[in-house]
Order: sequence, then C-alpha cells, then structure tokens
Amino acid sequence: MPLKDLAGNNPITPFGETDVLLFYGIVSEKLKKFLKGKELASKVRLSNSNIPSFLNRGSKKEPLYIEEMKEIDEEFLSLRKAHLDEVRDKLTKVQQKIWEYFPPRKLIDFFYATNNEGVDRPIDRVYFDIDRGEGISSEDAQRVTDVLVNEVIAKDKLPTQKDPFVMWTGSSFHIYLFLKKREPNEFYIKNFQFSKNDPEANFTGRWAKQVREITKLNAVGGHQRIKGVIGIDPSQTPSGKLARVPLSSLHMRDADTVDGVSVPIDKKMLKKSDLVDRLRDYTPQKVIKELDSLAKLLP
Repeated sequence: MPLKDLAGNNPITPFGETDVLLFYGIVSEKLKKFLKGKELASKVRLSNSNIPSFLNRGSKKEPLYIEEMKEIDEEFLSLRKAHLDEVRDKLTKVQQKIWEYFPPRKLIDFFYATNNEGVDRPIDRVYFDIDRGEGISSEDAQRVTDVLVNEVIAKDKLPTQKDPFVMWTGSSFHIYLFLKKREPNEFYIKNFQFSKNDPEANFTGRWAKQVREITKLNAVGGHQRIKGVIGIDPSQTPSGKLARVPLSSLHMRDADTVDGVSVPIDKKMLKKSDLVDRLRDYTPQKVIKELDSLAKLLP
C-alpha cells in the first residue's frame, strides 16, 4: 500500500499513537533534490524529562541520507509498535538507522546539515534565519522577509544561480541563496558572517540596515534573541550547522504539541496581508493533500 494511503486524518498518529516517520516518509520523495548529499538530522522531543530534547546527526552516528528514506514502508511502520531490539532482526541496516534517528512515540523535528557535517567544508548555499525576539510577530518577520527578498537582495549582484528561496518554518521565515558553485568557507566569512565590531562590513549588516530604514523595525544582523529585535541571522550556514527541512518539518510549541509545519512559499506571496494566517493553517494532513503543488516551490 502506498504510504499516502496510510495517512488517514492524522499522519503523525497513523496507528493510534504518535509516529512522525510516516509523515516524513511520505514527503521525503519530494526532498531528494534539495537534500541530495546532505546528512539528515532529527531533534527528538522528550516529555516529562529534565532533558528537553536530543539531536541525532551524522557527526555523532552513521549518517542518514534522504535517498535512504525510501526504505520506509508499511511493514516497517507496523513493526514500530514494538521496541527496536525486539524486531531488529526483521529490519534492514538502513531501517535500523532510520529508527534510531526517528524513534516512535516521540515528536521529532526534521533537520539537515546545511552545508554538510564537518568543519570548514565548502558551501553551496547561504541560509538566513529571520529570528524573532520577544514582541516581534510573525507578521513583522513576514515584512522583513518581503523587503529583504523583494527589494534589498535584488539590488545586489551576487554569485547566485537563482532567485532567493523562501520557506515558512511554522513560526517565522528562512531565506536561502544558492551559489553558482561551491565556495570555500572563507567566502561565507567575508561576505555574510556578521560582526558586531564592524556591522556593515558585508552583505548581512548592510542588508539589515536597509531593512531597518524601510520597515522601521529593529532588524539587526546576526543572532539576536532580544526583546523587540528581529535578527537576520546567517550563522547556521557553515558546514557543521543544521537547518530545518523546508517541507514537512514539524514545529513544536513543546514536547507534546505541534503548532506548525514548514512549507516552501513563492516570494510573491510575501505581499499578502493574510499570508501568516494561511501558513498557520497548514497541518501534516494539509501538507500531504497539497504535496505536489508545494513540492513545485522547492528549488
């Protein structure tokens, strides 16, 4: 049976209890191009524990790749009612690895290594998190993203191969620039790494200044989780850093509550006054229903 047919009314509780792997398995087919060659990662949420979450990633265990997610099938999913050690002999090596990254009965975020695992490896994409400090609304983040993508970045000549790519995270926005060729890490440091000591030394700080002037919002470069401040943060770009998968990654308010899901968007939609409300309406079920059209927005 196709995985889509197992989804029912709630694809993250397919057999009566939480199991996000069905949902991620359904969507993974559409992510092969975007995540090709990138190590996957997962953030497992733990309830009633002093440990709020833990990461599984390719720098800590055997790497998992998007192409391997094709081994998620109905038989594999049906075995997940048991514990891994009880059914290990019925699983392939890849299925065992997938299980360890995405254990059943837990809510799990879906991430990947932005420019692969390791240190100082070449990069093929630059990624900005539009980071909301306390008091900054999702609508404020939309306004900053709109101005940054449709007005500010468009004016600069960059060695990129296509228009900026925009995604909704479930709470805010991410922006990608895809480079024409892989560049050394020094390219990121020179052109995008934000410095408080010299904030207008490169694109990030200069863009933040222009966004401030246009929007009148307190937009600043770098990671700024400060009340009333919205950060234009490229710091998850270098190798060894993680980014949220742009289609299907669940956004959690806490270990027991999904309050959003990541989806790609057309940059023209950033002009829409009701955009955030429409994006908040996305659920795993709605993502599956609109999967083909959403996937067309991926670069």
